Amino acid sequence: MVFELFRRSKYFTVKQDTKRDIPEGLWVKCPECGEILFTKDLDRNFKVCEKCGYHFRLSSSERLHITVDPGSMQEFDAELAPTDPLNFPNYQEKIKAAQESTGLKEAVVTCEAAIGGYPAVVAVMDANFIMGSMGTVVGEKITRAVERALEKRIPLIIFCASGGARMQEGMLSLMQMAKTSAALAKLHEAGILYVSVLTDPTMGGVSASFGFLGDIILAEPGALIGFAGPRVIEQTIRQKLPEGFQRAEFLLDHGFIDKVVPRPALKDMLTKILTLHQGA
Repeated sequence: MVFELFRRSKYFTVKQDTKRDIPEGLWVKCPECGEILFTKDLDRNFKVCEKCGYHFRLSSSERLHITVDPGSMQEFDAELAPTDPLNFPNYQEKIKAAQESTGLKEAVVTCEAAIGGYPAVVAVMDANFIMGSMGTVVGEKITRAVERALEKRIPLIIFCASGGARMQEGMLSLMQMAKTSAALAKLHEAGILYVSVLTDPTMGGVSASFGFLGDIILAEPGALIGFAGPRVIEQTIRQKLPEGFQRAEFLLDHGFIDKVVPRPALKDMLTKILTLHQGA
């Protein structure tokens, strides 16, 4: 009887009673090379693809975790939060959504911390908060970080990650370019070191102000850095841009930045810079 059953039927189905549950977020696909990466391995490698070297974007907390010495961080101005000075449509809802998804009040975290044992004022922008755009509070927090470095006469390090000025705050946002630049001019006159680290992306008003005012300007590999985006420039000049235009390596080749540093080596590089500055 069993033999007859299998002889008449070419195919048969085995029903599986139990379904394997695969946890979400266990794997991630590299947007550059398409490699499927185990999330824990990616985290251990500073969120850098082991196959092609693509640098995934970091949150401000992730950046601080891999940069500052454990237990040394003392955040300041954490209570500052944006308002809606122009009553821009849906802006308050956008702020609330960003605050809930990131756990931050604004797109930058400022603190005092040690890096390699050396004290510094550190500001870290977070592209997860409305694309790291610079409004009045971001400008205020950056300016206060500069003033704290000046007051305590310790180096300033800013990790830039921004799509530019925040359009919902109009001219008040654009004024932060002049405000932060004026504060940095005083820091420069006092001879206090400022290191700017450009990460993906650093665009618009941030690149046109404190992003490019560092005594030393570092960048992560492949970071998009510039003022207007490549597509806007191509449409304006009606020409095809060179390969890799506005990427960190292109800017290094043309003398706009000092060094492109892979993320796993970035803390060591900052430590060396602070060591040399201390010796000087």
